[in-house]
Amino acid sequence: MRIRVLALPAVLVLAFAVTTSADAGPNSARFDRPYQGFAPASTVLRAGSPAAAGLNAAPIDAFNQQLAAWVPSIYPGATVLLAHNGVMVDRTATGEAVKYKDATTLLPPDQMVATRTDTIYDLASLSKLFTSVVAVQQLEAGRIALDEPVAHYLPEFATNGKGAITIEQLLTHTSGLIPDPIPSLWAGYPDIPSREKAILDTTPASPPGTAYVYSDLNMLTMQLVLQQVTGKPLDELVRKDITEPLHMVDTGYNPPASKLDRIAATEFEASPPRGMVRGSVHDENAWAMGGVAGHAGVFSTADDLAVLAQAILNGGVYRGHRILSEHGVHLMQVNFNQKFPDDSHGLGFELDQIWYMGGLSGPDTMGHTGFTGTSLVIDPRSRSFAILLTNRVHPTRNTPSTNGARRAAAQALAEAMTVQAPGGGKSWFSGEGGGSTSTLTTGTLHGTVRLSFDAFVNTESSDLLTLEASTDGGATWTTVPVTVRGQTETSLSGQSGRAWQQVRAQVANPSNALQLRWRYTTDPSYEGRGVNVADISLSCGRTTFTPVGWQLT
Repeated sequence: MRIRVLALPAVLVLAFAVTTSADAGPNSARFDRPYQGFAPASTVLRAGSPAAAGLNAAPIDAFNQQLAAWVPSIYPGATVLLAHNGVMVDRTATGEAVKYKDATTLLPPDQMVATRTDTIYDLASLSKLFTSVVAVQQLEAGRIALDEPVAHYLPEFATNGKGAITIEQLLTHTSGLIPDPIPSLWAGYPDIPSREKAILDTTPASPPGTAYVYSDLNMLTMQLVLQQVTGKPLDELVRKDITEPLHMVDTGYNPPASKLDRIAATEFEASPPRGMVRGSVHDENAWAMGGVAGHAGVFSTADDLAVLAQAILNGGVYRGHRILSEHGVHLMQVNFNQKFPDDSHGLGFELDQIWYMGGLSGPDTMGHTGFTGTSLVIDPRSRSFAILLTNRVHPTRNTPSTNGARRAAAQALAEAMTVQAPGGGKSWFSGEGGGSTSTLTTGTLHGTVRLSFDAFVNTESSDLLTLEASTDGGATWTTVPVTVRGQTETSLSGQSGRAWQQVRAQVANPSNALQLRWRYTTDPSYEGRGVNVADISLSCGRTTFTPVGWQLT
């Protein structure tokens, strides 16, 4: 067996023990004190208030208001579950699970089905995570190896130049395979055997290992490998090795008719002529595979997905039932795609994708999204996870992106956790949205100024915290170089450390008309949790601050 391990403007006068957006009590969750290693294997999910988990409820409450406001512009209905350290601090449903009769016609109000916290959703590509867990299980059992060519298990796969593609490359989307089968499996082939042959006969678009291309064909191929080496169909492997041990009672392929009343509808399809799809997989290629496919087909609830997420945080075990070893979980959260820095990937799980992970994003933050409007974000450093399930393709797929909602769920959980100044006092916090600038400006300072401050910066790499100086009453500003850990920097950014940095600078002031300001600027795309500035010390003594977009609470 071979395994590679690999504010509105205001003026405040205060002394310089100036931190977080919320004062931290003794039981507060600390975003700036990331955990190391897995959660205790005995951790079991339980319901509780944000306060019970040491969280600030305000960001979560604000998110839930927005979640409801997004109905119906982004999705008809949604279910969210947020958890920290085993405490489910938010479990909310909004909108309708079934709202339309066809592509344009609303159902009568008495026929609509409200979304519930136990609504069953078509997970779409979150199904890839189940295929990946099974793959890692077979890796640990010695039935497959990461560096073994796929053709070792499926000789027919070697056709059309695919002989060198490895198992690892399937699981990390670096195989060179095209995104989807062409023609589609449902339109181009008459039965499942011919569709399986089409998967094996695919011609790659690039040599293996040379590009990252997210591809359903990777996981369809992985399905065939797993079925070959185990002699069992994928749905049986998922049931016996994941959902049954973890008691995920509402999770699986092709849900029974007895659960239809809890299943969210997806799209009204005219081609293929399926009508309103409900209880059958939305993805047409998965539908063509009988509803059981490596890339799609799994239905589940937020509660069941929470168990899977906690099992991963626990190192592969939940309530004494182990589905993966700690090493196996590690393989799903270590980055195999260092050659492709924007596409970090463990085995099956995406890593560090700020576009939907928001403030929870980090080098080992795991997750995935699904076309139907689903997402899962697991943050080992805070032992937290955010689940958002929607039916955004009901009644049509031509709807706005749910990425803003996905980020907002993760962002709410990140902001609910405390960031506390090293000196134990308060801090200035700015968490402005994309495409904005916030400034924190001193009064007039006299003489050459030496200053130091602590900074906690959790931002997208292009969203910068900069120290600037003005000697003309704020008409013009120039960047002040600062020293961080002995290195000279012109700005601060980043999400990886989740640690306070001590910053120092010196500014000559011959005019005795100096002002300093901290400027935090975000681009229109994504942002992290935000920035905190604390323990400001100036050699010239006290001053006033004018905050715009910063808060001291």
